[in-house]
Amino acid sequence: MSYSTEDIRNIAVAGHGGTGKTTFVENLLFSGDQIEKSEPVESGRSVSDFTEEEIDHKMSIHTTLSHIFWKGHKINILDTPGASDFVGEVIAAFRTAESAVMLVDSQAGVEIETLKLWRRLDKRNKPRIVFVNKMDQPRADFNTVLEDIRTKLGDDKKPFIPITIPIGAGEDFRGIIDLIHMKAYMVHAPGEKERESEIPEDMRELAQEFHEAMIEAAAVGDDELMEKYLEEEDLTVDEAIRGLTEGLVDNKLTPVFCGAALLNTGVSAILDFLNIAAPSPAGIDEIYYDDEHTENHVAIHKDDFFSAFSFKTSIDQYAGKLSYIKVVTGSLRSDVDILNTREHKKERISKIYMCQGKKLEEVDELFAGDLGIIAKIASAHTNDSFCSPEKNLYYKPLQLPQPVHSIAISASTKKDQDKLAELLQKATEEDKTLNLSYNKETHETVFSGMGELHINLVLEKIKKSTKMEIQTSTPRVAFRETMTIPADAEYTHKKQTGGHGQYARVVMKFAPLPRGEQFKFANEIKGGAISRGYMPGIEKGLLEGMEEGIVAGYPVVDVEATVIDGKEHPVDSSEMAFKLAARGALREALGKGKCTLLEPIMELHVFIDEQYLGDVLSDLSSKRGRVLGQESLGGGIMEISAEVPQSELLRYSIDLRSITSGTGSFEMNFVYYNPISGKAADDVVKQAQLLNSQE
Repeated sequence: MSYSTEDIRNIAVAGHGGTGKTTFVENLLFSGDQIEKSEPVESGRSVSDFTEEEIDHKMSIHTTLSHIFWKGHKINILDTPGASDFVGEVIAAFRTAESAVMLVDSQAGVEIETLKLWRRLDKRNKPRIVFVNKMDQPRADFNTVLEDIRTKLGDDKKPFIPITIPIGAGEDFRGIIDLIHMKAYMVHAPGEKERESEIPEDMRELAQEFHEAMIEAAAVGDDELMEKYLEEEDLTVDEAIRGLTEGLVDNKLTPVFCGAALLNTGVSAILDFLNIAAPSPAGIDEIYYDDEHTENHVAIHKDDFFSAFSFKTSIDQYAGKLSYIKVVTGSLRSDVDILNTREHKKERISKIYMCQGKKLEEVDELFAGDLGIIAKIASAHTNDSFCSPEKNLYYKPLQLPQPVHSIAISASTKKDQDKLAELLQKATEEDKTLNLSYNKETHETVFSGMGELHINLVLEKIKKSTKMEIQTSTPRVAFRETMTIPADAEYTHKKQTGGHGQYARVVMKFAPLPRGEQFKFANEIKGGAISRGYMPGIEKGLLEGMEEGIVAGYPVVDVEATVIDGKEHPVDSSEMAFKLAARGALREALGKGKCTLLEPIMELHVFIDEQYLGDVLSDLSSKRGRVLGQESLGGGIMEISAEVPQSELLRYSIDLRSITSGTGSFEMNFVYYNPISGKAADDVVKQAQLLNSQE
């Protein structure tokens, strides 16, 4: 079918793990005539969960793109994972879509990941719809969950308005009532689509009450509709849809739907509503940067040069590298050249695809606002921008959280180590919340991600495909050392051999610097006791000497070194001699300067149910943490802010999962180095001595 930017709907489907997102999307596709049969997740044949890891673990790991052509529109659906380990996938989907459908479990209500994701949508001011799923489950209770939603997610300015209500619950769940059209959709036989029917007599009074509340909400944001509502106390179907659409697009109300995705009940109503009411990308503002790195704004529109950004990368065994893009301006056709502006490299586009999960569908053109795939662009990575070759711009990149769980990793042979590094690097290309680095201080390859599950799934995939033996351990922390008091030092390097000897003498003063200033070097010699040409050698010697301190062999930081006097020899002095003299002076000064260990301190934000508050605070205290604050996010969800030594957090994703029965999550980032003393310092020194003796 032909369509334009105005006809596109980009929808992110999100929510806490286990709320039924993949089943919901599967039945959207079935209801929208895109698949012949709705497959259960457990079968391994669903459109969204198709990788081996997702099938084995029966959970979503990656965001999956699919689409529905429905009543003149193209609806792109981004089905996102629910586990906090894969939050990067959700952030990319929220960045790309113009609106979101948030699923809430009819028994559990608003859970912690839903609340955190809701806050992310708040920051982006994204329109959203709620779907209360699993109304067929034993403890399902729509009214209780609706109140929970209003308490935990709501505010006075943005009401939650039911658009459908359930007919019964649990074993008595019979269907849903569409309050716009005042029609019912009853539970049907497996494999069939929903059919419209009359509202049961025992539900008509309740349905009318909810209908009137919905009509009032639809009228509130539109003066013309409000005037009619005040006069007649009702609106036509088209008028109600108009008011609800305006409220949704302006983010002034949140429509609430309900149903049982597993029974494909309640899905058709939300599909029709998304088709009519969800915002199109046309005119949506995007931020980009030009050659001068100046921030600019452009509206998504089709009448301009081509530009796009990549929101996801995957590497397919057969199709190669697949770059998922959103076209912002103009359109993209196959067999044309585009510019990757990060690499400033021209690339030839051979084929363009839409996709239905893993199934690629070749297309001739992608229009502004649309989502699709370009294949085998070697230079392309997630967050890259593309445009017509005569232009040069890049779109604002994804703001992703820092990894929170790390392991030291190695393979048993040099050949396997190289292969392992290659495969881990590929994983970081597909998932930007993964990170691979080599710590030259600890001589470890460190692999980091958003949690133990996140990392283990990557390693599981590698082990299955290669059969290699992989060793993992807790990574060593990169401690530092510094002086605490000023110290003077002088050192003479003198060595006599056959021919020219080596001679250099330096007189220096050293002083501690404020935290984070690293190193300063100054020359205060008057009278030319040391030629200026030797100063680079002195500075180089100091920097080399600072690579290993005297307390536990960690790098020295935050030191100011000043040359105040010295002596050179007309024949035996050299840059090397002064470099060695400077290292000797530094060593002497460190011995006098009461050196201490420094440890990295992390800023920690922990999200938990309030029932675990005492246990989490106690655990943070045992980890030498300093609590900065506690904030209630509503509905019994707490955020704790703290500063904690990194050495205490190496297994925190495991510890927190244990304390909170798997419900807690956290984010962290490095803030500063801080002195460490007492038993904690003694333990660091002993560990360093042990490791050095083993090398």
